[in-house]
Amino acid sequence: MTEIISFEPATGAELWRGAVGDVDAEVAAARSGWASWAARPLTYRIETMRRFVNVVRARYDDLAEVIARETGKPLWEARTEVDTVMGKVDISVAAYADRTAQRRLDAPMGSRMALRHKPHGVLAVLGPYNFPAHLPNGHIVPALIAGNAVVFKPSEKTPATGAFLVDCYRAAGVPEECIRLIVGGPDEGRALAGHDGIDGLLFTGSAHTGIALNRAFAARPDKILALEMGGNNPIVVWDTPDLYAAAILVIQSAFTTAGQRCTAARRLIVDEKLHEPLLEQLDKLLGRLIVGAPHDDPSPFMGPVIDNDTADQLTESFLALLMRGGRPIRHLERPVADKPFLLPGIIDMTAASERPDMELFGPILQVVRTATFEEAIAEANNTRYGLSASLISQTPALYDRFWAGARAGIVNWNRPTNGASSGAPFGGIGWSGNHRPSAYYAADYCAYPVVSNEADAARASIGIGLRDA
Repeated sequence: MTEIISFEPATGAELWRGAVGDVDAEVAAARSGWASWAARPLTYRIETMRRFVNVVRARYDDLAEVIARETGKPLWEARTEVDTVMGKVDISVAAYADRTAQRRLDAPMGSRMALRHKPHGVLAVLGPYNFPAHLPNGHIVPALIAGNAVVFKPSEKTPATGAFLVDCYRAAGVPEECIRLIVGGPDEGRALAGHDGIDGLLFTGSAHTGIALNRAFAARPDKILALEMGGNNPIVVWDTPDLYAAAILVIQSAFTTAGQRCTAARRLIVDEKLHEPLLEQLDKLLGRLIVGAPHDDPSPFMGPVIDNDTADQLTESFLALLMRGGRPIRHLERPVADKPFLLPGIIDMTAASERPDMELFGPILQVVRTATFEEAIAEANNTRYGLSASLISQTPALYDRFWAGARAGIVNWNRPTNGASSGAPFGGIGWSGNHRPSAYYAADYCAYPVVSNEADAARASIGIGLRDA
């Protein structure tokens, strides 16, 4: 029997193992059960999700422990992820009422025009490894509230968290046939995405995979496809007197979760007059930054990346930037040879022969110096992505120009590029995805609108175009 084994990044120890799932069987089970779930009153489905919150609250420490051990992120950060899992229910309930509420519209001749929403049926969810509970939960909760059944495939790198999450839904009373788990790797992901038995796919992951899915769904307009695909996000520092605070915001943006956030800052664009003093502040802070295992004392700021293969790829990417003419400011160091811990790397790419437009999903920050604010905005937009952008500046007029000119779905001022609220729409433009997936607007793609023109009795006449009787 083929198995998927999950190893702890920080220790290399085996955490969990499970048999690879049968995609056909799981989709068939979901198809058999979704109609009865959809037929339940909305209040029943909402109450089930509220019980889910109570289940997670009762298992809070256990879920945080699994997340921390399986991803390597510090325990404090794993706990914040559990908080967001619970908070998602109230947000989704409010969003469903706001975005998909029943409405009465004006209609002629005494009839009624009604707007209601129906679930799609069976929705597949492909989850990522960086937030293995929060991000798939952001799709699953609104999908279940809307009346869909869900077939969930977690990342093959974090199956233990996915299995734990599914157990919580079922313990809350979601019918087993309406929340299915598929353990597996890329082959199972492709099989699920291409299965005729699903009515849509909700995806969070790389642009490479998301674009492949988009191509595969091009001939299937009958299936919903929601994509959240990351970013090559800029943080611009300009006209600010407090470079210490600016440096903290840059570090929070670039290196929280070891840089494994879709909203992480990949590029620091800085006024050339502030370049040296800002980098001096960054260097001092990074020298104090603790990189360690989830349960270390004192608590680390960040843990390892997800596995050794990822650490190797990031190291090779940093070397590739050097080969293109990048000037290292802090090398990307590997303090433990056989573990995926990385010390943050910073590289000045201003004079590089080429600045690759790609998402380096880890603790690497590229620096570009510009002489004017117009050049800074142009450089911020020098990407096919468009997820998140942030300006650090004390000048409101500059923020007005930045907000108007920045091509991104999230534009922040004196705040990090990451940490978006689930109570607002989330997502970007370009290669960053579509449908504003997994936050407040998730309600939009979990149900489709149906407009009805209604009257209590049939009344009709033809006033023109009939011969006399």
